[in-house]
Amino acid sequence: MRPMRGIIYKLFSVVAFIVMASLIKATSDHVPPGQAVFFRSFFAMPVIIVWLMMRRELRSGLKVSAPMGHVWRGVVGTMAMGLGFAGLGYLPLPEVTAIGYAAPLLTVIFAAMFLGEDVRLFRISAVVLGLIGVLIVLSPRLSVVPGPGNDLAAFGAMLVLGGAVFAALAQVFVRKLVMKEKTAAIVFYFSLTATLLSLVTLPFGWVIPAPKEAILLILAGLLGGVGQIFLTSSYREADASVVAPFDYASMIFALSIGYWVFGEVPTITMLAGAALVVTAGVLIIWRERKLGLERAKQRKAMTPQG
Repeated sequence: MRPMRGIIYKLFSVVAFIVMASLIKATSDHVPPGQAVFFRSFFAMPVIIVWLMMRRELRSGLKVSAPMGHVWRGVVGTMAMGLGFAGLGYLPLPEVTAIGYAAPLLTVIFAAMFLGEDVRLFRISAVVLGLIGVLIVLSPRLSVVPGPGNDLAAFGAMLVLGGAVFAALAQVFVRKLVMKEKTAAIVFYFSLTATLLSLVTLPFGWVIPAPKEAILLILAGLLGGVGQIFLTSSYREADASVVAPFDYASMIFALSIGYWVFGEVPTITMLAGAALVVTAGVLIIWRERKLGLERAKQRKAMTPQG
């Protein structure tokens, strides 16, 4: 284990995904979300394949034992991506990022519901705290004076929240898949499934992107692949509890890009809600790390017979 290298890889992945989202946002006025999903997924696959070839894992890394698990993970993951991309067209980048932080909180709830994971009072309290933060972020969008612009912003907020719900469900499928499948297979077949599913939206208004838009969309796909590689590599180099908190560095990058590129000035309400969500997420990660250390001590204290 090399924790510092894992943290660096994680930060690279966070930057890659935020820049990817900003590229999708820059094209959202003209390019529909389904088409953006296609570019994001299709152009990520060559990056992943080259990476697997460099690691000499192309043949072994893509074998699967639970094909339908990959299909379902692909369906819910594609829904999450599509709804998130759609929301980028209606809301500032930092706000989309803050609402997206609901996904790991909802994963705790869904893991308890569908995987039978034990969720005690501490984690329940942290989830409630985080969801209150999400509601604070959403509050200006849900209590607005009716009007075309306000209604669209409220619609965008619901799209992003829906994307967070599907992202949490996708994580539940991933937790089941990692028990049987290799990470490379999970990553590759998600991109493949998302590419194929995005084609279903072709009759609903795909456009011929301008040259600049096409370049931005291709770059978004390549960055998505690069980000996925760095993310995977970060968990090879360090424990999840070490690198997971650095997910929240995405808010710093989102605020910077939103302000300097899109002219988006964050509100106090959005920042306050985001702070609560981040606090809740870090508390859950801290608790998981503490429990992991306690379990490790217990295992070491056991006799050879158990």
